[in-house]
Amino acid sequence: MRATRTLLAAMVLGTAIGASQASAQCSGNAGTCNTTNTASVTVGALVKLGMSSATTTLTNPTADDVDAGNVLADAGPSFTVKANRSWTLKIKSQNAANWTYVGSNAGVKPIGDLAWSTASGGTFVAITAADATFSSGASSTNGALSQAFFRTSWTSDFTSASNAPGAYSLPIVFTLTAP
Repeated sequence: MRATRTLLAAMVLGTAIGASQASAQCSGNAGTCNTTNTASVTVGALVKLGMSSATTTLTNPTADDVDAGNVLADAGPSFTVKANRSWTLKIKSQNAANWTYVGSNAGVKPIGDLAWSTASGGTFVAITAADATFSSGASSTNGALSQAFFRTSWTSDFTSASNAPGAYSLPIVFTLTAP
C-alpha cells in the first residue's frame, strides 16, 4: 500500500514538473521552433528635483534698516525640475508660526516676515506653514528652471522681539509632485 502511494505521488509530481517545463518548450518537425515571451514594465509618475543650495544666507539688518523698517531682498536657491508628466513645485515653512531663534534675548520673529517670489522684481507673498504653488508645468520636462527670491521685513522698532539680537533660521520645504 505504501509503495502504491509513493508511486502515485511520484507520478503526480512528474506530471506537474512536465507541465511547467512544457510551457517553456516547443518542438517542431520542420527544423525551427518559436516561443514567445512578453516583457512588461510599469512606469509611474517620475519626478526629480535639483536644488542649488541647501542654505540661503539672508542679509543682516543694520541699525538704519531697523530704524526705517526696511525690507531686505536676497536671492534664494535655484531649482531644476525633471518630470515625466505635469508637475507642481510647492513651498511652505516647516515652522508653524515663528522662526527658530537661538539667543538669550527672547527673540520672536513671525514666519510671515519672510516673503517669497519667483522673480526678483515680482510679486512677493508671505510664507506660511501651508503649501503654496511655487511653480508648475503642464507637461513633462527634462529640466525646467525655477529661482526663489526672498524679502525679509524688519519692524521699525528697536524694542520689538522680532529685532532681538540672536540667530534666526527658518526651514523652508519645497515639494515636487506629479499628480
